[in-house]
This record gives sequence, structure tokens and C-alpha cells, in this order.
Amino acid sequence: MESINVFAPILIAFSLGTVIGYFGRQFFAKKQVESAEAKVNKIFTEAKDKAAEIVLEAKNKAVQVLEEAKAEETERNRQVARNEERVANKEDALDKKSGELEKQKESLQEKSKQIMGIKEEVEKIKVEQLEKLQKIADLDQERAKAIILERVEKQNQGDILKRIKQLETYGVDELNKRARDIIVQAIQKYSGANTAETTTSTVDIPSDEMKGRIIGREGRNIRTLEQLTGVEVIIDDTPETIIISGFDPIRRQVAKLSLEKLISDGRIHPARIEEVVEETKKDIINSVKEAGEVAAADLGVVGFDPKLVQLIGRLKYRTSYGQNVLLHSVEVARLSAAIAGEVGADVTIAKKAGLLHDIGKAVDHEIQGTHVEIGMNILKKFGISEEIITAMKSHHEDFPYESTEAIIIKVADAISASRPGARKDTLENYIKRLEELENIANSFEEVEKSYAIQAGREVRVFVTPEKIDDMGAMKLSRKIADQIEETLNYPGEIKVHVIRETRSVEYAR
Repeated sequence: MESINVFAPILIAFSLGTVIGYFGRQFFAKKQVESAEAKVNKIFTEAKDKAAEIVLEAKNKAVQVLEEAKAEETERNRQVARNEERVANKEDALDKKSGELEKQKESLQEKSKQIMGIKEEVEKIKVEQLEKLQKIADLDQERAKAIILERVEKQNQGDILKRIKQLETYGVDELNKRARDIIVQAIQKYSGANTAETTTSTVDIPSDEMKGRIIGREGRNIRTLEQLTGVEVIIDDTPETIIISGFDPIRRQVAKLSLEKLISDGRIHPARIEEVVEETKKDIINSVKEAGEVAAADLGVVGFDPKLVQLIGRLKYRTSYGQNVLLHSVEVARLSAAIAGEVGADVTIAKKAGLLHDIGKAVDHEIQGTHVEIGMNILKKFGISEEIITAMKSHHEDFPYESTEAIIIKVADAISASRPGARKDTLENYIKRLEELENIANSFEEVEKSYAIQAGREVRVFVTPEKIDDMGAMKLSRKIADQIEETLNYPGEIKVHVIRETRSVEYAR
């Protein structure tokens, strides 16, 4: 019992604590629920207020957009109305103008009818008057005119003859004076050098020891150079000088430049000579183009095809009676322009025709025909105007003069060719003979190329080895010699040297 009494207060206290704890937890839980509900209510209230504000703002924005759209629509309507008004005004103006034009047209048609009527009436009166005059005089119009002229001529025959003679004398004197003035002024405006081309070129060497190296062992170097260039290399006792002889200026220039390069390089042997000659030929082609461009630019001539300019440059290495054809063409162009300016002709046509009048000589050794005909075909091929072709084709009187510029080109060509020192007739004849000599050799099928050297006393003929054997080469030399004897007139004798050379080349790889 005592133990029970001891634990009783403890149990009571535990029970009371349990009850108090339970109700305490219930109280605090209730408080927490109330607090959470309050927070939720507050959040809901705030969200509701925020939603109301957004809705209100959206309504205000919609009202603003609607007002702006209405304002834009109103402005567009005003603009459309203005455009419609402007179009209507234009239509009214056009209708008004159309009506005025129609009235003017009707007025012009009426005036035209009136003029035609007046014209017909005048013609009718004229015919009637002529008929009346013929009836009165019993003569037609032509007969009456002839009778009047005849009577006037008889009555004033002495005065007419005297006047005609005075006019002829005065006219001839004035024309001669004017022609002399024009030619003198043209010559004064252009002053060219009086030089004639020769058939030799000289190469300076540093010492006479170089001559032996140029000749080479058993003459193989000089022989290779002569065969490749088609000229004759003359090495004599002239100190520190080698002479290159050949009638073709291009061949001489190739040989001269090649020899100068070889001397400067120091390596002189057949293989190197072949290499240098090929390089020099390419350089000559470039120099030909450059010469044409310089001539055209110097004259202020533009618009030519580059290939035509290159043909002009080829005239630098062409001579006519010893006169350089490019210099002659430039000179004729300047003289023609000066004369055309004095007489009131077309200066541009005269200048271009003067420059191109001898263009056929650039290829006349390759194409059959006169250089005038060849030149005309060349200019037509490159689209040169008919006025220029007409002006250049008559300078040798092969064609009739069809324009003032054609006569000017003829005069300028004669001035350039006939001035002292310009040309040498014997040189031209000599060159023609050498060209004919090469043409005879080249006419045979087996011949690859040929060169006339030794002033025409020797022709070197290179044949294609596959087309002919050694015996055939001997026979060919005889055939060429016979052809030369039958065709050409020449002093002394001409040596025909046929060369058949076979080369076999292979590469080790």
C-alpha cells in the first residue's frame, strides 16, 4: 500500500501533464492553422488586387490602341481622298490638253489643205503662162533659153574670152601659190631625219681574242650562228669589230642581239647559241609590238586592234628603197594630218590612212599580191572604216582618187619618199633580187628554209632530212641552180649550198 501511495502522485502528475500537453498542442496547432489561413487570405487578396490592376491596365492599353488605329485610319482616308482629288485634277488637265491638241490637229489639217490648194493653183498658173509664152514665141522653153544664151555669147564674146583668160591665169597662180604654202607649212611642221637603211650591222667586241671564241673549233660556232639566223658573219682585220651582213633587217637584228648576249655571257658553243637565238627571236617579237604601240601613241591614234598594232610594229624591220617603212609611215601620217588641217579635210582619217598606207609591206613577202591589195585586205579584216581604206588605196595610183584624203596621202607619200637621202633605188633592187633568190629555193617541196648571203653570191638551203637523202640533196642543188639560171639576171655566179642535217635526240631517265 505504501508503494501504491508513493506512485499515485506520480501517475496523477503524469496524467495531468499528458492532458495539459494534449490541449497545448491543440491550441498551438489551431493558432498555426489560423496564421496559415490568414497568410493565404492575404496572398489571395493581393493576387486579386493585382489581377484587377492588370485587367484595368489592359483595358486602358486596348482603348489607346483602338484610338491610335482610328486616328491612322482617319489619316489614310484623308490621304486617299487627297490622291483621288489629285488624280481627278490630272485627268481634267489631260482631257483639256487632249482637246487642245485635237483642235490644233484639225487646224493644221485645214491649213495643209489650203497650202496644197494654193500650190496646185500656182503650178496651174505656171503651166498656163509657159504655154502662152511658147504660143507667142512659137518656141519651147529649152529652145528659148538656148537662143538667149547664144545672143548674149555673140554680143559679149570678146569680153567673155578676156575674162575667162584672166580667171584662168589668176586661178592657176593662186592655186600654185596656195599649194606651195600648204606643202611648205606641212614640211615645216614635221622634221624627220634623212637616213637610209643599210644591209650590214656591226657588233663591238671587248678584244680581238673574242673573235677566235666566236669562230669556234673548226668554225662550228660561227657556222651555227649563220645557219640559225640566216646572215653572214664577217670577221676580218677590223679591230674589235664584227660585221653582220644580210638583206633582212629582222635576221640582222636577231644575229646582232644574239651575238651581243653571247659575248656578254661568255659561254659560246653551238647549244648555247641555239638557246640564245631562240630567246632573241622572242624578244624581237615583243619589240615589234612595242614599236607599233609607240608609233600609234606618238601620233595619238587609238582604237586599233592589238594584232594590227603588231603588224605596224613589223614595219620597223622592213625597208623600201633603203627607207625604214615604219619611220616613213609615221612621217606620211604627220604630213597628211598637217595638209588635211590646212585644206579643211578630215585630219583623223588622213592621219590613220597615212600610218596604214604601207601596212601590206609587213607581210608582202608572205602573201601574194601588191602591198596595196594586201593592205586593203588586212584593214578590212580588222574592221577599219571604209573612209580610211579609200584614202590609203590610191597612193600608188592603182585605184582612182575617191576623196580629198586620198589625194593628200598620195602627196604626203611623195614628199616623204622623194626628199634627199630618204631612199636608195639600187638597194631596193638588190634586196628584191635576194628575195627572189630565196623564193626560188623555197619553192621546192624538200626545202625547209633558205638564206641568201654573200651579197647574193651564195644561197644556203636547209632541207628536211626525212624527205630527201644525200643523193637527193645533190640533185636538188643542181635543180635550184638551173632554176636560178633560167629565172634571174645576175652578175658572176651564185653558189647553191644544200645542207641536210640529221639530229637524233633521246632522254635518259
